[in-house]
Formats: sequence, structure tokens, C-alpha cells
Amino acid sequence: MSLVIEPQAETRRDFAIRPLSPVVAAEVVGLDLRRPLGEAARREVYDAFVRYQVLAFRGQHLTPDEQIAFTEQFGALERHIARNRGAANPLVHIVSNLNDAGRPSGKVGSQKWHTDKSFRPEPSLATILHAVTMPPDGGDTCFADMYAAYDSLTPAEKAELDGVRVIHSWELSRQKSGGTATPEEIRDAPPMSHPLVRVHPDSGRKCLFMGEHASHFDGRPMAEGRARLAALEAHATAERFVYRHRWQPGDLLMWDNRCLLHRADANFDAARYERVLHRTCLRGTAPA
Repeated sequence: MSLVIEPQAETRRDFAIRPLSPVVAAEVVGLDLRRPLGEAARREVYDAFVRYQVLAFRGQHLTPDEQIAFTEQFGALERHIARNRGAANPLVHIVSNLNDAGRPSGKVGSQKWHTDKSFRPEPSLATILHAVTMPPDGGDTCFADMYAAYDSLTPAEKAELDGVRVIHSWELSRQKSGGTATPEEIRDAPPMSHPLVRVHPDSGRKCLFMGEHASHFDGRPMAEGRARLAALEAHATAERFVYRHRWQPGDLLMWDNRCLLHRADANFDAARYERVLHRTCLRGTAPA
């Protein structure tokens, strides 16, 4: 006889949503994400996700399969780039500082500002990142609000960026960081052109869409576009637009890739302590 897991009760008092900063982010307390959400709770969580952009679900301990099941309640899972070392399931990406021997390597990836899978035709809607093993202190994840960054531009700057398209490329972002994409990765993720200013499909607000995978302006000299993108990123990641998440044991983060940039902070001894997280992504829609 199989065990049937019932959805959680649908009353609001079963969980709380509390803002974490004046910029973005809220914590969700009182939900057990190993159990399916009732429809009312699912809608409330998604509405909070759109409003706050980053949700931190406290006290979660999910297996990879349970994380996949939670993610699928909000849309279709997005596959990862061809390289996904150490993952038993191709839909769960292992984010870690471990080397091939399973020991801390001293290196921390994803330290540059980016939005996940912007090189896809339909970039990620959301990323779900679950802390498995974290250092005793540090290893933060930082988020920059692209709504606020766009809103703070002058009318002339907004007019200048209207209609500009940007080439997003896994191959070129690897080159910028001193690496090399494999032929398999290049076939898997060819360059894509997306608008620099996109309209968020849920909120209807305009925001900047760029980051590490954004290479240059489509149809313009590469050097000119890269210089403008660098200046825009410096503006958009100023401290007043940034929320820093200091991880707690059992945290699971869900954030909106459509209106945020994010990066890992190597503010811990990465040669001594392990930092291991499990990542799933939801496929989004073509930016417009």
C-alpha cells in the first residue's frame, strides 16, 4: 500500500511571510516543503515571490527528488549546461567548492554578477538553491534589484537604452572569466539576443536584464557595448540596490532571475570549509 502525502492546510496562519530588508527578500516560516502545497498556499507563495523577488524558506531539509517536486509546483524544470559534475540527477545542479577528491578546493564559483541561464532562448524564471553544507560563517549570496536600478536612471538614459538588444553567450562569458567552453557546451548553448530593458511578465514593470553572460550590444561594436554594460552593472550593483543573504542551516532560497542579478561571496576560508548547495531552475519565457 503506497503512502499518500496530503497537501498542507490552506489557512494563512499555518505560515508567515516577513520582509528581510528594505531592498528585496522575505522569509517564509512554518512550511514543510517536503509536502505539496495546497493551491491557496501555492498562489500566496508565488505572489510573495513576485513581490519580494527573493524568498528564504527556513528550516528545510530536502532530498534532491523532494527539491525537484517542490520546484515543479511552480513551472517546468530547466535543464542545466552540459557540465554538471557530481550530480546524480541532471535536473539538480551541485554548487560546491569541492575538488575531484571531495575536499575544499579554495575556489568559489559564480562570484560575478549574473542572472541564471540568460544565454537560453527562454532564460530562467526562478532559481531554487538549497543549502546542504555551509561554512560556519560567510559564504553569502548577494542580490541586486534590477527594477530599482532601472527606475533610478535618468529619462535620457532610459531613452538611450530603449530598443537596445544584448548578445548573451555562455562561450563568451567563459572567455571573459579566463575559461574555455567545450564544443558540446557551445552546441548546447548558442548565443542569444535579448532586450537590455525587459518588461517583467508578472509585475509589468521594466527592469535591466544583463550580467556576466551579457557579452555586448547586438549590432554594435563589441568594445562599445561591453564598456556600456560594465558601466550599467557598476550602477545597478551599488550597495543601495543590494540585499545580502546570510545563510542559516536549512535555508532554501527561491529568487526571480527576471529582475535580479546575484553572485556568491567568497567571504569564508574556502580551502578549509565546505560550501555545498543543490540548485534547480524553472524555465521562463522569452524576454520582451
